[in-house]
Amino acid sequence: MKTAWVVDDDAEMRRAISLMLELMDYKVELYRDARTTAKSLLGGSHPDVMILDILMPEVSGIDLLDFMRQRNEFKEIPIVMLSSETDDIQVDEAMGLGANAFIFKPVSIDELEAVLKKVVKAP
Repeated sequence: MKTAWVVDDDAEMRRAISLMLELMDYKVELYRDARTTAKSLLGGSHPDVMILDILMPEVSGIDLLDFMRQRNEFKEIPIVMLSSETDDIQVDEAMGLGANAFIFKPVSIDELEAVLKKVVKAP
């Protein structure tokens, strides 16, 4: 079973995306901030895919994306950025730093499934 990490400071959004991922047969881990997520990564735990919100307090999703793409051990983890802001600058910055895809909130299960089929390697 593939694992997906959902990183978002909004508890309702984490829960909604988690339910969608579980329907797609993913094992889901939930994180409410980028700092805790980075600690898990550095502790040796790695997901098959990460759904990462951009706007979070203290450390942004962009900061975590940048951190991950600078380290060889995390470069291959597919990262789907998530945002309620429809700002092209955010999309361009995220994609320029190495995000694999970008989804705007609210997220539909069909959209999430289509994106994951593109970015997650088949077993």
